[in-house]
Amino acid sequence: MSESRRVVGVDESGKGDFFGPLVIASFLAPDAELENLAALGVRDSKKISDNKLLQIDEKLRAAYPHALVIIGPEKYNQLYEKIRNLNKLLAWGHARAIENILNDNPADLAISDKFGKPELIENSLFENGRKIQLQQLVRGESILQVAAASILARAGFLREMKKLSDRFKVELPRGASSLVDRAGLKIFQEHGPEILAKLAKKHFKNYQRVVNPTLF
Repeated sequence: MSESRRVVGVDESGKGDFFGPLVIASFLAPDAELENLAALGVRDSKKISDNKLLQIDEKLRAAYPHALVIIGPEKYNQLYEKIRNLNKLLAWGHARAIENILNDNPADLAISDKFGKPELIENSLFENGRKIQLQQLVRGESILQVAAASILARAGFLREMKKLSDRFKVELPRGASSLVDRAGLKIFQEHGPEILAKLAKKHFKNYQRVVNPTLF
């Protein structure tokens, strides 16, 4: 491994959350920066508390090239209605995040956490004439550039969730549990389906449990 190799890490947050956006982040650093990234506390975002994660995110965004693709619930629902496949939607978002980095920065390799066939991202990239070596790895967060991207994506998701909660004056729990169903049902009963479409991903089973509670 050459320390001069410039690696783009890509990861997403919000994929498994009924409420809120899908956020895809890309992060670029040469392998020579791995020691510095580790010193900042970069590791799998799922192992970091929210407060600590937001602190690391701020340092990463100040020091390294990065990009965020934020797909809010309304846009997400429009795209899913058109694409009808979550992996293809993810590939589209990953490709956009990689492109946004490559617009201003040279890179040798892009690595993402594995979620589907690699050619889904490659095909989406090539549509816009972008060519870069791409790897998809199981447990991709073991690569620190991917771990950094996972931090940026989750921090972006947390910020967007707060914006939605503040805008609509509702508390939005994360995940897709029965607690989420109860919050969704309360929002639906108080505000109707229109606001739910602005807050949640409609293809989740939670949506049907909320709008048709007598069916379950």
